[in-house]
Amino acid sequence: MNYYQAAPGVVTAMRSLDSYISECGLDAPLLNLVKIRASQLNGCAYCIDMHTKDARADGETEQRLYALDAWREAPFYTERERAALAWAEAVTHISQGHVPDELYKDVSRHFGQKELADLTLAVVAINGWNRLAISFRSKPGVYQPKKVELAHRARTA
Repeated sequence: MNYYQAAPGVVTAMRSLDSYISECGLDAPLLNLVKIRASQLNGCAYCIDMHTKDARADGETEQRLYALDAWREAPFYTERERAALAWAEAVTHISQGHVPDELYKDVSRHFGQKELADLTLAVVAINGWNRLAISFRSKPGVYQPKKVELAHRARTA
């Protein structure tokens, strides 16, 4: 099913969330990592494809993308990124034991209250997109980041 056509209001609502998140003050590289990690946990090939492409277009290294699934063992992430990734995992898997108090304390050392609310909303949003993409069988491989698409248009014009 093409949910974009069937229920445009769903897409409008989700894009409103994304718009807020992109303007909330959290940096794009951190948000990209969180989106990719939650998508990995949920098994959303479409979103993994999309957000790894976005991350690369924003300058993320392949090394950090390749190691993201094992971020705890890889030395390529800052303490703030590690806190965000742990938070993203806990919120994504909330039905498996809620968010531990100790994690909240640790994440709060790296994020202020507004930032933590915004980070949580970013996790909520990507989990929502994952569920839409998985449920309605969105096909990975066709997405192109706007930066890449605009560069291609400029070269072919």
